[in-house]
Amino acid sequence: MARRLPPLNALKAFEAAARHLSFTRAAEELFVTQAAVSHQIKALEEFLALKLFRRRNRSLLLTEEGQSYFLDIKDIFSSLAESTDRLLARAEKGSITVSLQPSFAIQWLVPRLSQFSQLHPEIDVRIKAVDLNEGSLTEDVDVAIYYGRGNWAGLRADKLHTEYMIPVCSPSLLMGDKPLNTPEDLKLHTLLHDSSRQQWKAWFNQQGLKHVNVNHGPIFSHSTMVLQAAVYGQGVALGHSVLAKPDLEAGRLVCPYEQVLVSKNAYYMVCHPSQADQGKLVAFRDWMLSLVEKEEEFVNEAQ
Repeated sequence: MARRLPPLNALKAFEAAARHLSFTRAAEELFVTQAAVSHQIKALEEFLALKLFRRRNRSLLLTEEGQSYFLDIKDIFSSLAESTDRLLARAEKGSITVSLQPSFAIQWLVPRLSQFSQLHPEIDVRIKAVDLNEGSLTEDVDVAIYYGRGNWAGLRADKLHTEYMIPVCSPSLLMGDKPLNTPEDLKLHTLLHDSSRQQWKAWFNQQGLKHVNVNHGPIFSHSTMVLQAAVYGQGVALGHSVLAKPDLEAGRLVCPYEQVLVSKNAYYMVCHPSQADQGKLVAFRDWMLSLVEKEEEFVNEAQ
Protein backbone atom coordinates (compact mmCIF):
# COMPACT_ATOMS: atom_id res chain seq x y z
CA MET A 1 0.00 0.00 0.00
CA ALA A 2 1.40 3.38 -1.01
CA ARG A 3 2.19 5.80 1.81
CA ARG A 4 0.20 9.06 1.93
CA LEU A 5 2.80 11.80 2.09
CA PRO A 6 1.90 15.48 2.02
CA PRO A 7 3.48 17.79 -0.59
CA LEU A 8 7.03 18.23 0.70
CA ASN A 9 7.36 21.89 -0.33
CA ALA A 10 4.12 22.63 1.50
CA LEU A 11 5.36 20.75 4.54
CA LYS A 12 8.58 22.78 4.52
CA ALA A 13 6.60 26.02 4.31
CA PHE A 14 4.36 24.92 7.20
CA GLU A 15 7.30 24.02 9.43
CA ALA A 16 8.96 27.40 8.86
CA ALA A 17 5.73 29.35 9.31
CA ALA A 18 4.83 27.42 12.47
CA ARG A 19 8.28 27.95 13.93
CA HIS A 20 8.24 31.69 13.28
CA LEU A 21 4.45 32.14 13.59
CA SER A 22 4.85 34.40 10.59
CA PHE A 23 4.36 33.88 6.88
CA THR A 24 6.65 36.84 6.20
CA ARG A 25 9.63 35.47 8.16
CA ALA A 26 9.05 31.99 6.73
CA ALA A 27 9.17 33.48 3.22
CA GLU A 28 12.46 35.26 4.03
CA GLU A 29 14.01 32.03 5.33
CA LEU A 30 12.89 30.02 2.29
CA PHE A 31 13.75 32.77 -0.23
CA VAL A 32 10.22 32.87 -1.64
CA THR A 33 7.39 35.38 -1.52
CA GLN A 34 4.84 35.60 1.28
CA ALA A 35 2.16 34.74 -1.27
CA ALA A 36 4.04 31.54 -2.15
CA VAL A 37 4.13 30.48 1.51
CA SER A 38 0.43 31.24 1.87
CA HIS A 39 -0.28 29.17 -1.26
CA GLN A 40 1.73 26.20 0.08
CA ILE A 41 -0.07 26.32 3.46
CA LYS A 42 -3.43 26.37 1.71
CA ALA A 43 -2.39 23.34 -0.39
CA LEU A 44 -1.34 21.46 2.76
CA GLU A 45 -4.61 22.30 4.56
CA GLU A 46 -6.58 21.05 1.55
CA PHE A 47 -4.52 17.83 1.50
CA LEU A 48 -5.15 17.24 5.22
CA ALA A 49 -8.69 18.63 5.18
CA LEU A 50 -7.75 20.50 8.35
CA LYS A 51 -7.16 24.08 9.34
CA LEU A 52 -3.60 24.59 10.60
CA PHE A 53 -3.46 28.32 11.29
CA ARG A 54 -5.83 31.01 12.39
CA ARG A 55 -5.26 34.73 12.22
CA ARG A 56 -5.97 36.96 15.23
CA ASN A 57 -5.71 40.67 14.51
CA ARG A 58 -2.12 40.95 13.20
CA SER A 59 -0.84 37.74 14.79
CA LEU A 60 -0.67 34.21 13.46
CA LEU A 61 -1.61 31.29 15.70
CA LEU A 62 -1.61 27.55 15.28
CA THR A 63 -4.84 25.63 15.64
CA GLU A 64 -4.87 22.69 18.03
CA GLU A 65 -4.38 20.34 15.06
CA GLY A 66 -1.62 22.57 13.66
CA GLN A 67 0.20 22.66 17.01
CA SER A 68 0.07 18.87 17.31
CA TYR A 69 1.26 18.42 13.71
CA PHE A 70 4.12 20.91 14.19
CA LEU A 71 5.37 19.14 17.34
CA ASP A 72 5.47 15.87 15.39
CA ILE A 73 7.26 17.13 12.27
CA LYS A 74 9.75 19.60 13.79
CA ASP A 75 11.86 16.72 15.12
CA ILE A 76 11.79 15.14 11.66
CA PHE A 77 13.16 18.34 10.11
CA SER A 78 15.82 18.60 12.83
CA SER A 79 16.82 14.99 12.18
CA LEU A 80 17.05 15.66 8.43
CA ALA A 81 19.28 18.69 9.03
CA GLU A 82 21.56 16.71 11.36
CA SER A 83 21.77 13.80 8.89
CA THR A 84 22.66 16.23 6.09
CA ASP A 85 25.38 17.87 8.22
CA ARG A 86 26.87 14.46 9.05
CA LEU A 87 26.83 13.44 5.39
CA LEU A 88 28.55 16.67 4.30
CA ALA A 89 31.12 16.26 7.07
CA ARG A 90 31.92 12.75 5.83
CA ALA A 91 32.23 14.11 2.29
CA GLU A 92 34.96 16.44 3.51
CA LYS A 93 36.90 13.53 5.00
CA GLY A 94 37.56 9.94 4.05
CA SER A 95 39.38 9.09 0.84
CA ILE A 96 39.70 10.51 -2.65
CA THR A 97 40.63 8.41 -5.68
CA VAL A 98 42.66 10.14 -8.38
CA SER A 99 43.01 8.63 -11.84
CA LEU A 100 45.92 9.79 -13.99
CA GLN A 101 48.64 8.68 -16.38
CA PRO A 102 51.68 7.01 -14.77
CA SER A 103 54.03 9.68 -16.15
CA PHE A 104 52.25 12.58 -14.43
CA ALA A 105 51.86 10.57 -11.24
CA ILE A 106 55.54 9.63 -11.04
CA GLN A 107 57.08 12.90 -12.18
CA TRP A 108 54.76 15.46 -10.61
CA LEU A 109 52.03 14.33 -8.22
CA VAL A 110 53.67 11.63 -6.11
CA PRO A 111 56.72 13.75 -5.09
CA ARG A 112 54.34 16.48 -3.83
CA LEU A 113 51.62 14.32 -2.29
CA SER A 114 53.03 14.48 1.24
CA GLN A 115 52.36 18.24 1.22
CA PHE A 116 48.64 17.59 0.74
CA SER A 117 48.65 14.93 3.46
CA GLN A 118 50.20 17.38 5.90
CA LEU A 119 47.53 19.98 5.12
CA HIS A 120 44.65 17.48 5.11
CA PRO A 121 45.54 14.43 7.26
CA GLU A 122 41.82 13.52 7.34
CA ILE A 123 41.80 12.79 3.58
CA ASP A 124 43.51 9.69 2.19
CA VAL A 125 44.55 9.92 -1.47
CA ARG A 126 44.40 6.80 -3.60
CA ILE A 127 46.33 6.86 -6.88
CA LYS A 128 44.99 4.89 -9.83
CA ALA A 129 47.39 4.82 -12.78
CA VAL A 130 45.80 4.48 -16.24
CA ASP A 131 47.23 4.66 -19.75
CA LEU A 132 44.32 6.52 -21.34
CA ASN A 133 42.67 9.76 -20.21
CA GLU A 134 39.17 9.51 -21.61
CA GLY A 135 36.86 7.11 -19.84
CA SER A 136 38.96 6.83 -16.68
CA LEU A 137 36.54 8.94 -14.59
CA THR A 138 34.49 5.92 -13.57
CA GLU A 139 32.21 5.48 -10.55
CA ASP A 140 35.12 4.50 -8.30
CA VAL A 141 37.15 7.62 -9.27
CA ASP A 142 36.58 11.08 -7.76
CA VAL A 143 39.09 13.10 -9.78
CA ALA A 144 41.12 12.51 -12.94
CA ILE A 145 44.03 14.28 -14.57
CA TYR A 146 43.47 14.54 -18.32
CA TYR A 147 45.84 15.79 -21.00
CA GLY A 148 44.17 17.62 -23.85
CA ARG A 149 42.28 20.77 -24.87
CA GLY A 150 40.02 20.98 -21.81
CA ASN A 151 36.73 20.41 -23.64
CA TRP A 152 35.43 17.07 -22.34
CA ALA A 153 31.65 16.96 -22.56
CA GLY A 154 29.79 16.80 -19.26
CA LEU A 155 32.89 17.30 -17.11
CA ARG A 156 34.28 20.21 -15.14
CA ALA A 157 37.89 20.87 -16.20
CA ASP A 158 40.36 23.09 -14.31
CA LYS A 159 43.56 23.83 -16.21
CA LEU A 160 46.79 23.05 -14.40
CA HIS A 161 50.10 23.77 -16.13
CA THR A 162 50.68 25.68 -19.33
CA GLU A 163 52.43 23.02 -21.32
CA TYR A 164 55.33 23.24 -23.76
CA MET A 165 57.83 20.79 -25.22
CA ILE A 166 61.55 21.29 -24.63
CA PRO A 167 64.65 19.56 -26.06
CA VAL A 168 66.46 17.67 -23.28
CA CYS A 169 69.46 15.38 -23.13
CA SER A 170 72.04 14.01 -20.74
CA PRO A 171 74.91 16.35 -19.77
CA SER A 172 77.27 13.65 -21.03
CA LEU A 173 75.90 14.12 -24.53
CA LEU A 174 76.93 17.77 -24.49
CA MET A 175 80.48 16.79 -23.63
CA GLY A 176 80.73 14.17 -26.37
CA ASP A 177 82.39 14.38 -29.76
CA LYS A 178 79.21 15.64 -31.49
CA PRO A 179 78.51 19.18 -30.25
CA LEU A 180 75.00 20.58 -29.93
CA ASN A 181 75.66 24.20 -30.76
CA THR A 182 72.74 24.79 -33.14
CA PRO A 183 69.48 22.92 -33.82
CA GLU A 184 71.00 21.64 -37.08
CA ASP A 185 73.47 19.60 -35.01
CA LEU A 186 70.56 17.37 -33.98
CA LYS A 187 70.79 15.59 -37.33
CA LEU A 188 73.94 13.93 -35.93
CA HIS A 189 72.10 12.56 -32.90
CA THR A 190 69.40 10.01 -32.20
CA LEU A 191 66.01 11.62 -31.70
CA LEU A 192 63.85 10.13 -28.95
CA HIS A 193 60.11 10.29 -29.58
CA ASP A 194 57.19 10.52 -27.15
CA SER A 195 54.22 8.61 -28.64
CA SER A 196 54.81 9.84 -32.22
CA ARG A 197 57.26 11.68 -34.46
CA GLN A 198 54.94 14.66 -34.96
CA GLN A 199 56.29 16.71 -32.06
CA TRP A 200 59.87 16.75 -33.30
CA LYS A 201 58.59 17.52 -36.80
CA ALA A 202 56.64 20.53 -35.45
CA TRP A 203 59.66 21.71 -33.44
CA PHE A 204 61.96 21.65 -36.48
CA ASN A 205 59.34 23.39 -38.63
CA GLN A 206 59.12 26.12 -36.01
CA GLN A 207 62.90 26.63 -36.33
CA GLY A 208 62.64 26.75 -40.12
CA LEU A 209 64.58 23.47 -40.47
CA LYS A 210 62.58 21.29 -42.83
CA HIS A 211 65.37 19.11 -44.14
CA VAL A 212 66.11 17.30 -40.87
CA ASN A 213 64.94 13.69 -41.02
CA VAL A 214 62.80 12.90 -37.97
CA ASN A 215 61.84 9.43 -39.20
CA HIS A 216 64.41 7.68 -37.06
CA GLY A 217 64.92 6.99 -33.40
CA PRO A 218 62.83 4.93 -30.94
CA ILE A 219 59.25 5.80 -30.00
CA PHE A 220 58.12 5.36 -26.38
CA SER A 221 54.52 4.87 -25.23
CA HIS A 222 55.07 6.66 -21.92
CA SER A 223 56.61 10.09 -21.36
CA THR A 224 58.68 8.88 -18.42
CA MET A 225 60.36 6.31 -20.64
CA VAL A 226 61.48 8.85 -23.23
CA LEU A 227 62.91 11.02 -20.43
CA GLN A 228 64.71 8.05 -18.89
CA ALA A 229 66.22 7.20 -22.26
CA ALA A 230 67.51 10.77 -22.45
CA VAL A 231 68.91 10.54 -18.91
CA TYR A 232 70.89 7.46 -19.96
CA GLY A 233 72.41 9.34 -22.91
CA GLN A 234 70.55 7.41 -25.60
CA GLY A 235 69.63 10.53 -27.57
CA VAL A 236 67.84 13.87 -27.42
CA ALA A 237 64.19 13.94 -26.33
CA LEU A 238 61.48 16.51 -26.80
CA GLY A 239 60.04 16.31 -23.31
CA HIS A 240 56.98 17.71 -21.57
CA SER A 241 58.12 20.71 -19.53
CA VAL A 242 56.15 19.61 -16.45
CA LEU A 243 57.47 16.06 -16.51
CA ALA A 244 61.07 16.97 -17.31
CA LYS A 245 61.30 19.49 -14.46
CA PRO A 246 62.53 17.08 -11.71
CA ASP A 247 65.34 15.70 -13.90
CA LEU A 248 66.35 19.20 -15.02
CA GLU A 249 66.48 20.47 -11.44
CA ALA A 250 68.53 17.43 -10.36
CA GLY A 251 71.00 17.92 -13.24
CA ARG A 252 70.21 14.56 -14.81
CA LEU A 253 68.98 16.41 -17.90
CA VAL A 254 69.91 19.69 -19.55
CA CYS A 255 68.33 21.84 -22.29
CA PRO A 256 70.77 22.20 -25.18
CA TYR A 257 68.53 24.87 -26.79
CA GLU A 258 66.20 27.57 -25.53
CA GLN A 259 63.66 27.09 -28.32
CA VAL A 260 60.44 25.48 -27.05
CA LEU A 261 57.30 24.19 -28.72
CA VAL A 262 54.18 25.58 -27.06
CA SER A 263 51.60 22.83 -26.87
CA LYS A 264 47.91 23.29 -27.64
CA ASN A 265 47.25 20.69 -24.96
CA ALA A 266 47.65 20.99 -21.21
CA TYR A 267 47.01 19.02 -18.03
CA TYR A 268 43.55 19.45 -16.52
CA MET A 269 41.97 18.29 -13.31
CA VAL A 270 38.51 16.96 -14.16
CA CYS A 271 35.52 15.79 -12.16
CA HIS A 272 31.78 15.43 -12.51
CA PRO A 273 30.02 18.81 -11.94
CA SER A 274 27.66 17.18 -9.42
CA GLN A 275 30.65 16.33 -7.20
CA ALA A 276 32.70 19.47 -7.74
CA ASP A 277 31.60 21.12 -4.48
CA GLN A 278 32.30 18.16 -2.20
CA GLY A 279 34.59 19.25 0.61
CA LYS A 280 37.37 16.76 -0.11
CA LEU A 281 37.35 17.54 -3.85
CA VAL A 282 37.45 21.28 -3.18
CA ALA A 283 40.41 20.79 -0.84
CA PHE A 284 42.33 18.71 -3.39
CA ARG A 285 41.53 21.05 -6.31
CA ASP A 286 42.46 24.19 -4.36
CA TRP A 287 45.75 22.59 -3.28
CA MET A 288 46.70 21.56 -6.81
CA LEU A 289 45.79 24.90 -8.39
CA SER A 290 47.65 26.82 -5.68
CA LEU A 291 50.76 24.67 -6.12
CA VAL A 292 50.73 25.04 -9.90
CA GLU A 293 50.32 28.82 -9.60
CA LYS A 294 53.31 29.08 -7.26
CA GLU A 295 55.47 26.94 -9.54
CA GLU A 296 54.60 28.96 -12.64
CA GLU A 297 55.28 32.24 -10.78
CA PHE A 298 58.72 30.87 -9.86
CA VAL A 299 59.44 29.95 -13.49
CA ASN A 300 58.35 33.37 -14.75
CA GLU A 301 60.52 35.16 -12.18
CA ALA A 302 63.49 32.99 -13.10
CA GLN A 303 63.08 33.91 -16.77
